[in-house]
Amino acid sequence: MANSSRAPLVSCSPWALLVLLLFAAAFVAWRLAAPLLSSKHDPQAVPRAITARGDLAQDEQATIELFRQASPAVVHINTTERVYDRWRMTPFDVPQGTGSGFVWDERGYIVTNFHVILEADRAWVSLEGGSSPHEARYVGGDPDNDIAVLKIDSPGAELRPISIGTSKDLQVGQKVFAIGNPFGLDHTLTTGVISGLGREIVSVSNQPIRGVIQTDAAINPGNSGGPLLDSAGRLIGMNTAIATPPGVGSGSAFNVGVGFAVPVDTINKIVPDLIRKGTSTTPRIGILQAPEQVKQALGVEGVVVESVEPGSGAESAGLRSLERNRAGGFRADVITAVDGRSVGSIVDIRSVLSERKPGDVVQVELLRDGKKLVREIKLK
Repeated sequence: MANSSRAPLVSCSPWALLVLLLFAAAFVAWRLAAPLLSSKHDPQAVPRAITARGDLAQDEQATIELFRQASPAVVHINTTERVYDRWRMTPFDVPQGTGSGFVWDERGYIVTNFHVILEADRAWVSLEGGSSPHEARYVGGDPDNDIAVLKIDSPGAELRPISIGTSKDLQVGQKVFAIGNPFGLDHTLTTGVISGLGREIVSVSNQPIRGVIQTDAAINPGNSGGPLLDSAGRLIGMNTAIATPPGVGSGSAFNVGVGFAVPVDTINKIVPDLIRKGTSTTPRIGILQAPEQVKQALGVEGVVVESVEPGSGAESAGLRSLERNRAGGFRADVITAVDGRSVGSIVDIRSVLSERKPGDVVQVELLRDGKKLVREIKLK
């Protein structure tokens, strides 16, 4: 019988076949992706060539030079509040706020907003490039116009006074530049234009500040007290407030393109008074305004004189205090205008007198018993 031989059969399980197929698929995928992977990095990569730009534009050069010249006059103000540890019975200072200011002269006088130092016990002034902050002494303040003066002891070589301009001839559309320390960021420049003139804001003493400059140059918390400059680098205003959208609390104030600055003509009038005597007193005609109810009872427009101060210009001019007649009505002098400007409250009178000084004579128009009178009053 012939012998026959058969090749041995090799059995392959489904799992082994699956593994084989997966390995084959991975191998094919790797071979296909290899060219892509090898081109992801280039060991020969070098920096791009720089394209020449030429000279800066003329307005750019002007802005750079303005900042270079004016920024040394701008200071950073940090304030602290003195608190007491009730357990250790020891005082210590805690940060209270920050703001801006500017150097007024070589003697170390610094001008800022009154509200920047309002609740502070101590203030520290940092000069541009200065070695360390200088502790400042409070010289004086005018809360009605939100102006304050501090003084630091610093070598004259470190002090670069700001250049002073005027605000009486400003025009809407002029370029303006604000330098300050918004959110504590040192010496920040923003630009814009004069958006409006003759605006009115309310001071920290709840008095109106009139003739305020409106600008769209970005002004944020920390800019308060910093300078607003014209294109010649001159001070034309002090950045003081920003508009807050309706429904947004004052604690959440942020820039919306509407900022306000106290005009430099007001600053230049008040600061010397603060340096000389610590206060800036608006001259007075010497009257006390009657309550609004009396004005309504009389049915008049103007300022009803309740009383006249002894020895005042109003007394010398013959103004009379309020009297009640037998019929229960009132007899009163009613001031309707001062130097040709209509007035409806004592605030309006103060606004007119803020442009005057003691010793000036103003013309006062008034109603007395239905008759129009004019009196000249010397301010005190």
